[in-house]
Amino acid sequence: QVQLVESGGGLVQAGGSLGLSCAASGRTLSGYKMAWIRQAPGQEREFVAGVSWSGDSTIYADSVKGRFTISRDNAKNTVYLQMNSLQPEDTAVYYCAAGYVPLGYLSDFRRYGFWGQGTQVTVSS
Repeated sequence: QVQLVESGGGLVQAGGSLGLSCAASGRTLSGYKMAWIRQAPGQEREFVAGVSWSGDSTIYADSVKGRFTISRDNAKNTVYLQMNSLQPEDTAVYYCAAGYVPLGYLSDFRRYGFWGQGTQVTVSS
């Protein structure tokens, strides 16, 4: 069993930056792919970014490409999401997820078996 806890959310003005962290406990993230998924009020969950176990492979939603960066530190059992040039449409609850996901399916968030409780990100205009 893997427990995931997100942190780093908050309120930021448009154009600003935030960094999210997701710390895992219970067992190591060995072999797990990791992802960030978000859900805005009244909308469906949306894949944001995913990373392979080694960190060598990453994938991003078109809406965040070039602005967000996902990374991981396996020694610390932690995955990160650096968000730059934030816009009001980035406002959402951001979830961290882990799972044994085939590399070609990183963006399919339904394949991730472990989820954190989420952290709120609010971008004001």
